[in-house]
Amino acid sequence: MAPEDSAEAAPLLRSFERRFLAARALSSFPWQSLEEKLRDSSGSELLLDILQKTVKHPLCMKHPPSVKYAWSFLSELIRKPSGDSITLCESTAIISHGTTGLVTWNAALYLAEWAMENPAGFAHRTVLELGSGAGLTGLAICKMCRPRAYVFSDCHSHVLEQLQGNVLLNGLSLEPNVAALAQHPEHDTADAESPRVMVARVDWDVVTVPQLAAFQPDIVIAADVLYCPETVLSLVGVLQKLSACQKDQRVPDAYVAFTIRNPETCQLFTTELGRAGIPWEEVPRHDQKLFPYEEHSEMAILKLML
Repeated sequence: MAPEDSAEAAPLLRSFERRFLAARALSSFPWQSLEEKLRDSSGSELLLDILQKTVKHPLCMKHPPSVKYAWSFLSELIRKPSGDSITLCESTAIISHGTTGLVTWNAALYLAEWAMENPAGFAHRTVLELGSGAGLTGLAICKMCRPRAYVFSDCHSHVLEQLQGNVLLNGLSLEPNVAALAQHPEHDTADAESPRVMVARVDWDVVTVPQLAAFQPDIVIAADVLYCPETVLSLVGVLQKLSACQKDQRVPDAYVAFTIRNPETCQLFTTELGRAGIPWEEVPRHDQKLFPYEEHSEMAILKLML
């Protein structure tokens, strides 16, 4: 944020800080002033500053507020740039209809936090998400990081049905196919209010390079998809196919987030990446703890050089 903007925002930041630390009613926060300020400044930087003064404040990191209060505050804050909060329909069971994709897993929250801390990496770019599940990560990126287009993908019919519902539930329009996704040049401008969005069926084992290339991805992401050896092998296979997809003479960037539940599975992933000739590096851990998830969970994000 420019120095002059920072000085003008200081009173607003202090107001948010004092009210949040005192756990005041959300209705008492200066939301209208925030909306006015967002129209005249860099929205993502201001929102990040507010997060630093509230949920990421040192006192809150040491003595966190209730989960309900933090969720309510974040839900209200995240809808200010776009006019909508993130609302999800999820299964209450970990495994439902033979899939784990109907609930939000910890690494999806972790990846969403990292994306919100690094919005420039997604702004005005086309994102392809592999194994989108309930859609939390993608919806957060669509609302907070201003991508040009976003492709949610999965292969299970119930997951795809739920994904479509969650996208529509959050006020985003769905493009019917890949051709329609590329037919709106007005979205290529920085003034586009919302990204082009589609939900695609992508079976990692049978999808072809031309089918993946049709999405024209600039960046590929996946969260919590390393849960068994068979899935690891399928994921590496589809990443190899993506390495053959070039846009403007460049292959897409790729990031995979995961919870380290079984070290052997994680080791298998990095071993298979090596065999496939895909270099990788671990992304430095971020401290953007916005969502409530198990404190003991150990998570990581790998950047892959396709």
